[in-house]
Amino acid sequence: MSLKVKEYADCLLEAEKKRNGIQPLTEINPELSIEEAYGVQMETIKRKVASGNRVVGRKIGLTSAAMQKLLGVDEPDYGHLLDTMKIENEGVVSFKHVMQPKAEAEVAFVLKEDLAKKAITVDDVLKATAYVVPAIEIVDSRIADWKIKLPDTIADNASSGLFVLGNTPFNTDDVNLEELTMRAYKNGEFVNEGSGKDVLGHPAACVAWLGEKLHELGSSLKAGDIILSGALSAAVDMEPGDTFHAEFDQLGTVKVTFGP
Repeated sequence: MSLKVKEYADCLLEAEKKRNGIQPLTEINPELSIEEAYGVQMETIKRKVASGNRVVGRKIGLTSAAMQKLLGVDEPDYGHLLDTMKIENEGVVSFKHVMQPKAEAEVAFVLKEDLAKKAITVDDVLKATAYVVPAIEIVDSRIADWKIKLPDTIADNASSGLFVLGNTPFNTDDVNLEELTMRAYKNGEFVNEGSGKDVLGHPAACVAWLGEKLHELGSSLKAGDIILSGALSAAVDMEPGDTFHAEFDQLGTVKVTFGP
């Protein structure tokens, strides 16, 4: 591991601890590669696990064509989910635990079988899934003012923050994830909407991409993993006192409130 990777991990962890955003890593080092950025992410996760956190799954980002175009990329990215990131449905998030949060709605998959092969199909994902639930991802950034490029967000655990899962599990045979629709609300006011088609054409296609990517890197998805499959619409800025909820036509509602 290069000294730079350790230094960048130090910077991100210190920013999180002090809740003070840092200069983009791509400004510190314009040559920061995607490979090095994932190395930084893995170093931060390794340190968190060593301090008692547990990896419970992964999140997929940049699944929409619009976000990929914005960052000039042609594939998604991913980050790790830790047990300490989970918030109960209808729970309250203290603003002392976030920095510059945004909320977005997506479909979460919980696996019952490993997905560990080079080529993975949508059907493979559906067969390996124990159930799906509606989810909210609270994305956050340790980079000041969200001034990120692709290596910045990858290094920063794909801008992960917290996540909320719905209460009722659904068998994939009982829902049409491709046709699923979602409407998002901030403080009771409609803000945006999306559908399953908006994330690589099908939420399970995102999980398939992740499984193939991990296989390429010598890892894999495991039974029991929680997978946040990608935002169905744009992320919404959150401030203390705000509430965000999402209504899925086939999966029900998931909600979170931000406290002081």
